[in-house]
Amino acid sequence: MIVFSAITPHPPLIIPEIGSEEDRKKVQKTISAMEKLREDLEKSNPETLIIISPHAEMEMQRFVINSADPLRGSFIDFGYDKIYDFKNDFEAIDRITYFGNLSGMPTHLHESFLDHGALVPLHYLTKNIRPKIIHLAFSMLDLKTHREYGKILARMCCDDKRIAIVASGDLSHRLTPDAPAGYSKRGKEFDETLINLLKKADIKGILNLDENFIEEAGQCGLRSIIILLGALEGKYSFNLLNYEGPFGVGYLAAKLN
Repeated sequence: MIVFSAITPHPPLIIPEIGSEEDRKKVQKTISAMEKLREDLEKSNPETLIIISPHAEMEMQRFVINSADPLRGSFIDFGYDKIYDFKNDFEAIDRITYFGNLSGMPTHLHESFLDHGALVPLHYLTKNIRPKIIHLAFSMLDLKTHREYGKILARMCCDDKRIAIVASGDLSHRLTPDAPAGYSKRGKEFDETLINLLKKADIKGILNLDENFIEEAGQCGLRSIIILLGALEGKYSFNLLNYEGPFGVGYLAAKLN
């Protein structure tokens, strides 16, 4: 059963050993939201946590599942070399691939490292607990297929095992003139539109977002979010913990009850 679900950002600068004190002060609300999610996750007591990351090793036409044992990663590219490691949940992975095969969903097992899109949320959420981890990537297949993939995760979660699902992803990377991907006035519009659709649980509206609009926003989290919404089968209430973008990237932290 799904006992916890959330959307999280993944800026490495919120890790104390990476971001400066000055930068972390600018995103203190995001850090506080991550700590609140950690508290709620601990109360839900999951056996397994599924993390969907935009920066996981991706294939265009298949959904990659990280089959490394154990799952390992670090922030070495950001100057912090601590090694994180987690147990993989191969029993659950077998169920995902089984139901995927039944549905004709293209999945692929592949060993890789935990990327920063997974590690930033895991750094906060698993501070005091050690659930098994399933590390998923999305693909470049259409949005509706991502929703169907989420439904496969829901089928896998139908037994008594306590499952948490976290969609890692930043929103627009184009909110300000000094943003990483350059500025677009449509960046803020995209973030506001997506958050409003999430509040209304308007899955159809999210799936029908214009492709040019999505591209112009320069986001990375939409497909992660859609997989999560598919797993919840559109049945949730949206608890917005925080949204901000002081560095030109939209950081959304929300719990989906």
